[in-house]
Amino acid sequence: MSDDESTPEAVVRRYLRIFETGDRAELERVVAPDVEIWGAGRHVTGIDFPLASIETPGLSGCRLEIVELFAADDRVVVYFIATYRHDASDRDVRQSGMKMYQVRDGRIVRFWGETDLHGLLRDLGKIEGTIDFL
Repeated sequence: MSDDESTPEAVVRRYLRIFETGDRAELERVVAPDVEIWGAGRHVTGIDFPLASIETPGLSGCRLEIVELFAADDRVVVYFIATYRHDASDRDVRQSGMKMYQVRDGRIVRFWGETDLHGLLRDLGKIEGTIDFL
């Protein structure tokens, strides 16, 4: 791996590309086996979690757009939009998200983040467009 491929920004870009390619071997190259993950009110450890997330039953053909990316030292923050093909309806659905990654020795060792599950469910027609909290 060249120095350019192991910078924190390059490692995160390689990781995000995996959601389009499904390349499990590449995921194992860029994510530490004992990666720590925070999100959706949970804290979990281990590469099995990101491995399981690269395939989403019922959704295919992920196209991931990096809208914003900021890198400083060993941290990278990304705002992205993932567009999937909903297999049952043959329609495109979208989900946005924001993640922060920590990279050490060319591998992601920790990440935090949230994705817009409400927006995805709305696009899938599973919930109404607005929620009345009053």
